[in-house]
Amino acid sequence: MIVVVMGVTGCGKSTVGAALAARLGWRFIEGDEFHPEGNVEKMASGMPLTDEDRWPWLDRLADEMRAVEAAGDNAVVACSALKEAYRARFAPAGDVRFVHLAGDEATIAARLARRRHRYMPASLLASQFATLERPASAVTVDIRMPVDRLVDAICAALAPPAAQGASPP
Repeated sequence: MIVVVMGVTGCGKSTVGAALAARLGWRFIEGDEFHPEGNVEKMASGMPLTDEDRWPWLDRLADEMRAVEAAGDNAVVACSALKEAYRARFAPAGDVRFVHLAGDEATIAARLARRRHRYMPASLLASQFATLERPASAVTVDIRMPVDRLVDAICAALAPPAAQGASPP
């Protein structure tokens, strides 16, 4: 299984994704590491990415997911996956599940004011919310919870129905 932890910049994808991967004993894949250099430069200059900018990035991530599945492994991937079309790009990779880290713009803006990302400026938050298509078929969790409670909630939601009282996937 591959779990994609998704949402807008500053929602906690990397933090929650890494904690989830550690809890499950799975590999963690940081989606930001798969951006072509041109995307990084564009975002660093304060310009939002277009769909055309994102396709090669999403395809590189989908290739990595396919490799994980082909090896019979599991992984947690941090990736914004803001649109349904982006999420659909991952479907051929195998058993891919989505976790949406949901929060309001004010909460996330306050978080962004306290952090420094290597290329993603806080000024792009509004464009991220404008692009976001809330997923219909994802586990959705409220980012205001502490990380350990978010991971608990995600594990419980991903567990098969027959195993709801058992340990997470």
